[in-house]
Amino acid sequence: NADSVEALPGLPASSVHLSVFSPPFLSLFVYSASERDLGNSATPQQFWRHFRFVIDELLRVTVPGRLCAVHVAQVATTKATHGEIGFVDFRGLTIRQFQRRGFVYHGEFAVAKNPQAQAIRTHAKGLLFVQLRKDAAWMRPALLDFVLLFRKPGDNPVPVVPDISNDDWIAWAEGVWTDIRESDTLNAAEGRDDDDERHVCPLQLPVIERCVRLWTNPGEVVLSPFAGIGSEGHEAVRLGRKFVGIELKRRYWETAVRNLRRAEAEASTPDLFALAGVEVG
Repeated sequence: NADSVEALPGLPASSVHLSVFSPPFLSLFVYSASERDLGNSATPQQFWRHFRFVIDELLRVTVPGRLCAVHVAQVATTKATHGEIGFVDFRGLTIRQFQRRGFVYHGEFAVAKNPQAQAIRTHAKGLLFVQLRKDAAWMRPALLDFVLLFRKPGDNPVPVVPDISNDDWIAWAEGVWTDIRESDTLNAAEGRDDDDERHVCPLQLPVIERCVRLWTNPGEVVLSPFAGIGSEGHEAVRLGRKFVGIELKRRYWETAVRNLRRAEAEASTPDLFALAGVEVG
């Protein structure tokens, strides 16, 4: 339960095998009232000056040759705030910042979105049926999510041998994941406070699962510097990995602790069929 900028320096160098997380999206969402919260930056320039301290520490703590998986989406602009309805290329800005701080841009996966569900949730003018009939010049595709991959330079000292089939890899390596349900998340409602935030955006559990299974071995360390309600930790622990999570907001941290304890209990529950030597088809 701490600020990542203050807590990350306490981790040993080259001790983390994979980081996976969603960073605050500029000032799009208000997660807490703390001035330490990146989401409360007054300007984009202030946001990136703040975030670079986190990126520097991620590079330091990552094992050479290993990856950092960053979940992002483009950030919408508004007529009232920015003068025009459009988008900030948050994906591109994130890539450039990680490159400038020493990471190698390794690739990305896109997570497809349902345009109708997105229209209902965001009321975006460019996705509404009424706008389609009124003036289609405003229409645009649904916003994808992206998992950006950054590799720390150097040779990986321990090869990763994932428990996935060739068919799994072929499907995942297509680059666009169309089978992720947006609702497949931990329950975010219990982490919310009415007085200081407008939105909670938990990462889908299957996205985290794929990252953990593909880029770590059992027993290795997964890190989230913006742990939220513990989604990344839940999947890491469930899959037999160790987890380090840092979360600024106490209510989120308390929820994460409960979720991680539940994942520990699930991971330690014996499989009665396996114990009995029975194969389940």
